[in-house]
Amino acid sequence: MSDVRSFFATCPKTLEGLLAQELVDLGAQKVRQTRAGVHFTGDLKTAYRVCLWSRLANRVLLPLCTATAETPDHLYAQVYHQIDWHRHLNVDGSLAVDFTSTGSNRFHSHYAALRVKDAVVDQFLHRFGRRPDVNTQTPHVRINVFMKHYEATLSLDLAGESLHRRGYRTQGGEAPLKENLAAAVLIRAGWPQMASENRPILDPMCGSGTLLLEAALMALDRAPALDRTWFGFSGWSQHDPVAFKDLHLEAKARAEQGAEKDTSLFLGFDKDQAALVRARSNTARAGLSDRVRFHHRDIRQLKAPEVPAPGLVVTNPPYGERMGEKRFLEDLYQALGRSLKTHFNSWEAGILTANPDLAKQMGIRAKKIYRFYNGALPCQLLNFEIHESWYMGKKDQVPAETRVSPVWDAGADMFSNRLKKNLKRIGRWAKKQGISCYRLYDADMPEYAVAIDVYDRWVHVQEYQAPAEVRPENARKRLHQVMAVLPVVLGISRDHMVLKKRHKTRGNTQYTQLGATGRFLEVHEGGLRFLVNLTDYLDTGLFLDQRLTRQRIRDLAAGRRILNLFCYTATATVYAAAGGALKTTSVDMSGPYLSWARKNLTLNGMHPGQNELIQADCLQWIRECRNRYDVIFLDPPTFSNSKRMTRSLDIQRDHGSLLNQVLPLLAPNGLLLFSSNKRNFRLDKEALPPCRVRDISLATTPMDFKRRRHSHHCFEIQPFSPPKAKQDKESHRKDYGD
Repeated sequence: MSDVRSFFATCPKTLEGLLAQELVDLGAQKVRQTRAGVHFTGDLKTAYRVCLWSRLANRVLLPLCTATAETPDHLYAQVYHQIDWHRHLNVDGSLAVDFTSTGSNRFHSHYAALRVKDAVVDQFLHRFGRRPDVNTQTPHVRINVFMKHYEATLSLDLAGESLHRRGYRTQGGEAPLKENLAAAVLIRAGWPQMASENRPILDPMCGSGTLLLEAALMALDRAPALDRTWFGFSGWSQHDPVAFKDLHLEAKARAEQGAEKDTSLFLGFDKDQAALVRARSNTARAGLSDRVRFHHRDIRQLKAPEVPAPGLVVTNPPYGERMGEKRFLEDLYQALGRSLKTHFNSWEAGILTANPDLAKQMGIRAKKIYRFYNGALPCQLLNFEIHESWYMGKKDQVPAETRVSPVWDAGADMFSNRLKKNLKRIGRWAKKQGISCYRLYDADMPEYAVAIDVYDRWVHVQEYQAPAEVRPENARKRLHQVMAVLPVVLGISRDHMVLKKRHKTRGNTQYTQLGATGRFLEVHEGGLRFLVNLTDYLDTGLFLDQRLTRQRIRDLAAGRRILNLFCYTATATVYAAAGGALKTTSVDMSGPYLSWARKNLTLNGMHPGQNELIQADCLQWIRECRNRYDVIFLDPPTFSNSKRMTRSLDIQRDHGSLLNQVLPLLAPNGLLLFSSNKRNFRLDKEALPPCRVRDISLATTPMDFKRRRHSHHCFEIQPFSPPKAKQDKESHRKDYGD
């Protein structure tokens, strides 16, 4: 079970980013997105866990080989000779073959599947004189062949049948929504967070109830494949039933614990009685009849239930493709909009539609839009905040608070155009990468000297200190223009904008806490979850420019001991733990930051026993440390003079001495990653012992920071010889006043 293998999880197009994050949460390693699927590595237990718990994947494939073939007969020969099929299937077993191709018309799918089957059974006939049977329903082994041009990838299908089939749906409605698409809609609409807060969920056009049933399974922490009796690996010769039984028992225990939860309301309405009969039948098969309730009600009678806190309205209304006349559907969407505006103030809504023009009839401006495919049909999920600031007037189609201000002029137009250009390029890149936090603008135009960071649905604006030659009134005017343009271009509320002024530090000054709202937002990066605070500190708790550095640490972490010095909120530690670190140690002097770090670790399910947090003056702690670490991440502040420190730290002045003290903490063949965000930092290599030094500053600078050079400087440092003993290094170390 400890053997690491490569797997491929398939999914509908546009779900790749969500699936990648889910796989990381399930313990997958080396997660890499591609079209309609995600590559990952792990042991068999990881693959079993994905089959059991994935809400988004269709299939989990174990690639066996690739083969180049120009004809079905060539493919037959490759399948026959490249794979020892007896390692996967007994002669008394059964098999099935699925074949798909793209970019080649020489392979008829049915005939090519037959030739692959022939190759397998002929190998058995030649070796044993007998052959396995064909069973297209529940074979011992299901073989998946994907042909692209002339290259075929042969895999074992560990799922057996598509994982989107949960088993609770007896029949769909006129246009059923697949279960994994419903799960993706709920995730994009923010339901997991609301479910953790026991918020209500309501589907006013529920059809067969899929959205509500998926929402309930999430809220109750129930594995979507918990009740499945057969998987593609069930009859596979290398299947480990003990490992799977352990995972299944764990999932069953979690479901029993979830069943004890006091969840909020799950309400479904529909005017079609036949649809409600199907919905109730599906709910009974899912074992959720005591949780999810359905009522016969027209959309025009829709009202919010009496609940302590607002929740989520989510629905998949008719699209106008085959389900009704345009006039009727316009009236339907108008009625939905009126009901939301009248009765659901402060709620959130997610509307999945293939006809965005119909959604305009609701009279509410979407705050976020996601692309999906319902089968082959392109759709959009429109997320709404039900608040009057988002309502459309007859003449003014933008919220009142985002209307153009009197400071708008030609300069504001240029700034607006630059933002739109960046949003098209960087925003599209970030979405493709599954990144919800990124730098959109960084003083691209010298006249508008601000940095603009997007944090999911929030915008964090930092005004750089204006040069002495810029008149203060001009600086104020341009800042007003920035704040006026942003809501219009980004489609956000002013309530979701935070402005700060970043100035240069001089002498013995350093950044301090700005406020004490204690308001944290959850954001996502690299399939992990982090808390940010946009208001209380100059920095937010997540250094966006270090995104690739954190990924580098995750790649290095498997089975290693990791030390994170000046750890701040321990985002790098979370990456290390997610990468399979044997143990992590994180040191920082700030109690609030370590509390924040602990929340980040807990949010990602990291075990506290394997992830040690130490509150200490890092400089003093380094001198006293006697442990050794395989990877050390050192990212000190540019300047610090805290009263609790024995001496101030100036990174340009002191980095040579600091590195000389940290390098002996490395285990043999260990690696130090040293980073500094001082703009004009220069590494003094002469101050270091014999080392291999590699400048990875450019390699660790993300695309959204490459417009502004030297966002950080980063180096990999590795001693040529094993580190000296702690006591031997005292003679050449410059200390900090001990």
